[in-house]
Amino acid sequence: MRRTAALILIGNEILSGRTRDDNIQFLATRLGELGIPLREIRVIPDIRETIVEAVTELRARFDEVFTTGGIGPTHDDITAPCMAEAFGVPWEFHPATFKLLEDFFGAEKFNAARQRMAKLPRGATPIPNSVSVAPGFTIGNVHVMAGVPRIMRSMFEALAPSLKQGAPVFSRTWYTPSLYEGALAEGLEAIQDRFPDLDLGSYPFHREDGRCGVALVAKGQDKAEVEKAAQAIYDLLKEKGGAPVEGEPPP
Repeated sequence: MRRTAALILIGNEILSGRTRDDNIQFLATRLGELGIPLREIRVIPDIRETIVEAVTELRARFDEVFTTGGIGPTHDDITAPCMAEAFGVPWEFHPATFKLLEDFFGAEKFNAARQRMAKLPRGATPIPNSVSVAPGFTIGNVHVMAGVPRIMRSMFEALAPSLKQGAPVFSRTWYTPSLYEGALAEGLEAIQDRFPDLDLGSYPFHREDGRCGVALVAKGQDKAEVEKAAQAIYDLLKEKGGAPVEGEPPP
């Protein structure tokens, strides 16, 4: 069964360069393992109209949509109310989450800012957070998580068992230090034509110590086809005079 996912990274700090996003690689890898490969990633600002528009569009096109960022206690954390707007439901206190956070912070320190984190779109299901308690949430096929990598990973692993899985993504890689993309482009295109349902990629590498070359990757959800394409890639590298080595090139 083929399933697809999209990721929306929400935050002015990412677009400005102030914060480097470390979540894409983790989510792409884990979703591939679950058979829900990422097919689109967007980085958008903390602007209500932009968030609502992106969520509305992507949740109609993909089986699962994941968002990171904008669910904290400050004024610019607007992801949760935007989700409520996108789904046409109220943004309101979630009693169980309110109690969870009140118990964690203590009644005296559970101020209005922190109480914002206890408000969810009506009908949302909290995603547990084993790191800092305040949960993410799922509404429909949209999963809203924190932007802080450690917290996001905690939320995702709590969410993962409930996700409907598809066929896992398989990958094989060959690299050679003695050839370049230009010598392989025509042959790789011919292999892609033979295996149209696979993702074939060419990735040159250049190391500071002078080592350079190219890695060719075959990826897809049909293991037998991936194996055949990987053999074709190996044969291409040999034919062009390369010395194929399986796996990723060393750093």
